[in-house]
Amino acid sequence: MLSAITRRAAYASAVALLFGCHHATTVRDIHDDARAAATSDTARIRADIVYLSSNALEGRGTGTPGNDSAAAYLAREYARLGLRKIELATTCPAMRPGVRECVVGRASYTQPFIARSAAAAHAGLPSELPTQNVVAKVPGTDASLATQYLVIGAHYDHLGRSPSDAMDPEAKNAIRHGADDNASGTAAVLELARRFHAHPARRPVIFVNFSGEELGDLGSEWFVEHAPIPVDSIDAMLNFDMVGRLRDDKLIVYGVATATEMRAIVDSANSVQPLKIDAVGDGFGPSDHASFYGKKVPVLHFFTDMHEDYHRATDVSSKINIPGEVRVIDYAERIARNIANRSSRLTYERSSAPPPKMSASGPGNGTYFGSIPDMGSAGDTPGVKLAGVTAGSPADKAGAQAGDIIVEFGGKTVKDLYDYTDAIGAHKPGDVVQVIVMRAGSRLALTVTLGKRGS
Repeated sequence: MLSAITRRAAYASAVALLFGCHHATTVRDIHDDARAAATSDTARIRADIVYLSSNALEGRGTGTPGNDSAAAYLAREYARLGLRKIELATTCPAMRPGVRECVVGRASYTQPFIARSAAAAHAGLPSELPTQNVVAKVPGTDASLATQYLVIGAHYDHLGRSPSDAMDPEAKNAIRHGADDNASGTAAVLELARRFHAHPARRPVIFVNFSGEELGDLGSEWFVEHAPIPVDSIDAMLNFDMVGRLRDDKLIVYGVATATEMRAIVDSANSVQPLKIDAVGDGFGPSDHASFYGKKVPVLHFFTDMHEDYHRATDVSSKINIPGEVRVIDYAERIARNIANRSSRLTYERSSAPPPKMSASGPGNGTYFGSIPDMGSAGDTPGVKLAGVTAGSPADKAGAQAGDIIVEFGGKTVKDLYDYTDAIGAHKPGDVVQVIVMRAGSRLALTVTLGKRGS
């Protein structure tokens, strides 16, 4: 699965045209240049993910020293590259002495804020957590587009040692490393920052690493409410959340219906080493792009789908498909450059549905079913299609299978993932419920004894 990727000669010539390379143009030289670039990309991305998900950072929980260390690492990398700092807001929140610096009127890579989490308070944890977003800018090359921006972002926080939102509470205070969620997305943003710094686009590009996402998109909400630029000057926001587990070439891209031109851009970018794109129109969802779409900014969210290590201590760097992530980044870069180099702005499209509220990790009462939803099928047909089930789980014991579409759970109709989450949350561990699934066009009833997460 982690076999090495060598870019093909056709892609190498496209890279040469896109980035303005001036090497000799023989096929052999182009192939060698592309192979060297791929190796460099792979090494950088691997190093970022390994560090961010290391034991030293203890899972990067919002408001923890590990989270601060991750922010410092990101700021140092932006400084090393020479990216521009941003102007801070006119006020500074109270910070822990000696941890962060916030000086009004001084440009900085960090955007300090207090993450206020009702969920944390309910769990008996500190409800006010000093933390920071990390922000940097690459100026554009076209003065006429200097006040129009592309934002590229990902959250860098994870669960730390807290079991409160973990899928393995039995591991207690073990480190939830968050290699895929979301060291992988953070590494993607860093890599794109390197590439855009080396070869700027016509529009300026702002790179943002958000904190507090696991507590409810708190960092991205703070950013759009206290943005260093007018929010209506943002042409689009590209979000990377869990992009390190590419399997069978499948990449889910949310938000293709958030701008009139977006679907064509997404399709045209997939002409080199094509991926199997599962395109979803909705711009809302349980990640940071939703904060921008709520402010009428077109968005895309790149996601390589759920897996059994989600929110568990087993989400470690050795399981990341680094060459696969490079392919995701290459694809996303083509999209980003299309948007950043356009002469005209994207045409925002409003969603027909209100922004949903859903916990990405499932019901908070610990009720466990063991399904793995196919996130890319959201909105295609009524119900929730399963990408798989966890071995030995209640779903597995009841006979649920990959490909089943859940249309009813415990007497409640399931039209989408939000109905599904609510239906599970309405029950407690030990309840016996009937689950109706569609399988090969037939309606099938399964009897399930719900379990408790971690048991």
